[in-house]
Amino acid sequence: MMLNDYFAPQPTSATELPDPVPLLRSLTQGALEVLAGVREVDQLARWFSEDAFRALVTRANLSARARSARGTAPTRPSFRILSIHHAAPADGVVEAAIVVAGPGRTRAVAIRLEGLDGRWRATSLAVL
Repeated sequence: MMLNDYFAPQPTSATELPDPVPLLRSLTQGALEVLAGVREVDQLARWFSEDAFRALVTRANLSARARSARGTAPTRPSFRILSIHHAAPADGVVEAAIVVAGPGRTRAVAIRLEGLDGRWRATSLAVL
C-alpha cells in the first residue's frame, strides 16, 4: 500500500452510513436553489466530491449569466418532490432519480452518492 492510499478518501460500507433518502432530498432542494441563484453554492461543498462540486459551480455560473442576460432577478424556486427512486449497485454506492414538479414543468434530478470517510458524498449530480 502506498502512502497516498492512507490519505485518499476511504470507502465506507453502506452498513456504516445513515439512510440516504434525507440527504437526497436536501441535496435536490439545495442544488435547485443554487441554480435559481438564491443559495450560495459553497453551502453544499461538504456534501460533494471535488469533480461534482466543480460541475455544480459551472452550472450555477451559467444559470447566473442566463438570468443576467434576460434581466431577471433570482427568485426562490417553488417545487415539490414527487418521488425518490434509489438503488445500490454496489456496497457504499447509491444511485437515485428524484422527480421534482415545478410550476412550469416536471424535472428529474440524478444523484450518485458514495460512502467516503464515514459519510455520504455526492459524486455526480445532474438536473435533467
